[in-house]
Formats: sequence, structure tokens, C-alpha cells
Amino acid sequence: MSKHRKSVRETQYSKYLHPRWWPTWVLIGLMWLMAQLPLRVQWLLGKGIGELAYRLIPRRRHIAEVNIRLCFPELSPEAQQALVRKTFHSNGIGMMEIGLAWFRRPQAYRAITTVHGLEHLESALDKGNGVLLLGGHYSTLDLGGSLVSLFIEADVMQRDHNNPLLNAVMTRARERRYGVALNSKDLRGLLKRLKQNRTIWYATDQDYGRKGIVFAPFFNVPAGSITATSRIAERSGCAVVPFSHFRREDSLGYDIYFHAPLDNFPSGDDLADATLVNHTIEQEVRRHPDQYLWMHRRFKTRPSPDDPDFYRKPD
Repeated sequence: MSKHRKSVRETQYSKYLHPRWWPTWVLIGLMWLMAQLPLRVQWLLGKGIGELAYRLIPRRRHIAEVNIRLCFPELSPEAQQALVRKTFHSNGIGMMEIGLAWFRRPQAYRAITTVHGLEHLESALDKGNGVLLLGGHYSTLDLGGSLVSLFIEADVMQRDHNNPLLNAVMTRARERRYGVALNSKDLRGLLKRLKQNRTIWYATDQDYGRKGIVFAPFFNVPAGSITATSRIAERSGCAVVPFSHFRREDSLGYDIYFHAPLDNFPSGDDLADATLVNHTIEQEVRRHPDQYLWMHRRFKTRPSPDDPDFYRKPD
């Protein structure tokens, strides 16, 4: 375990016995109880949670509306609003699936999980330089990671939770499924694991501010896009394998997709690399656009500080 991880994490449950942690323990207990329900019941409850969020959290609804209007201009206003609402339903189900990922064994869902393109990952690992799984923030984020452990061994890069107890539960759960849950800032640990020919889940599809970015199109909208993926691939020689996971809408089940490694990556051109990464993620999002985290301000950082804020409501 890296020095950085030791300094910011405490995953021993015995450290969280003080009464101030009891409300969080109650939440964790409720998550555990709900994770024992049949999957179909959880999907129904998740849709209900999503509908409540759609109605009661106008700020997040507004962000999703802006994102979908920018990214799907070909849709009518009615179709855009329907997609916003369905997005909340899908992400509500995703909230329920967090409990499944943390507290249920993935073997329980093996029969309803289908993996596609695993040979792409296997051939990439044969080269011996490790693999970055180019993921995205889909609503199946945690459960998809749990299910993929049925087929491969992998590590994960994660942004630690602000609540230390929830972070302890999340980290321990992920490390039972994955190998190591690396802090998202632990670049040294990431490169070390790649050197050991490990597979590491890695996502770049959020707005991380103005540092270390270029503005590359995402759904034809300039989006602040980090260049770290190119730097990591350049330093390690790893393959970058696109990876996604979705809930099956027509039946009770899940699909996991691996694709051929990005070609000519890194190319030496940060903008070209970021454009390729964004296009790759966009193609996966289009499979099930409602299962993406549209509530995030993906276009918060603008090419010029003087550019208008997409998310500011008119006065």
C-alpha cells in the first residue's frame, strides 16, 4: 500500500465506533438490508428513487437538461426531457446497485451477465506492459466493477469518499473484488501496478478543472479533457482498452464490453489523443444514453474564462 493511501485512509471498522459515526452505520445497515431484496424489486425501488430525485432536486435536473440539450440537439425538446427523466431513473437504480456491489457476491449474478470482447484484453496483457481500462461514469459504475471481477483480475483508481466511514466500506468492498483500490492521485502507485502487468480501471470523463487539460470535443461540444491518459501510456507503454458496462433494458441482466486497444496511442498530439478518448467514450454512451451520469457538469470549464456558463440559469 502506498504512503499516500496510508495518509488519507483508515479502513479498520474499529476506528468508527464513536457515536458520531452511528448515523452512517444506520445508512450502511439500510444499504445492506436493501441489497438482500430481489433484483427486480431493487430496480423498481431505484426507479422510484430516481423519480423523486427528478422532482425534488431541481439543480441536478437542470444540469442534466443542459447536458442533454447540448449533446443531443437532434432530439425534440420533448424527447430531450424524456431522456432526462429516464436518466434519473437509471441513476436511481445505480444507487441501489451500490449495495449489491458492496455487500453481495458477484457470483449471484453470473448467470445474467454477458461479457463481450474479452479477447481484446487478453491479447493486450500478452504484451506485458499492463492495461488501462478506459471506463466512464455509467450508472452501473460500482456493480459493473464487481461483475467484471468474475472474468478478470484488475485494480481500480478511485476518488475517495468525503465520509471516511463510507470510504472505508467502499474501499474494502472494492479491494475484495479488485486487487488494489488506488487513490486517484496516486500516479506512482498506478505506474508501479502497470509495471507488474496489471489491469487498472481508469476514467477520464469528468471536468477536473483547468489544470493539465486540452479542450477536445465530447458530443461536438468542447470539453476540458485531461492529458494524463497520454502521459501514463507514454511512460508505461501500457495498452488503453475501452471498457463499458450496462444494464440490459429488455431483460434482467448486464453486459460488459471490452474493445480493441486504442490505435496509435499516445500519438504525441495531446489534442488528438483527448479527442480519440472522448469519441471512444461517446460511442459507448450512445449504447444506452440514459445510463450515463449526466448530472455532472461536464462542460463547467470553458475554453475561455470569459465564455458564458452553460449551467447558469437566466436571470
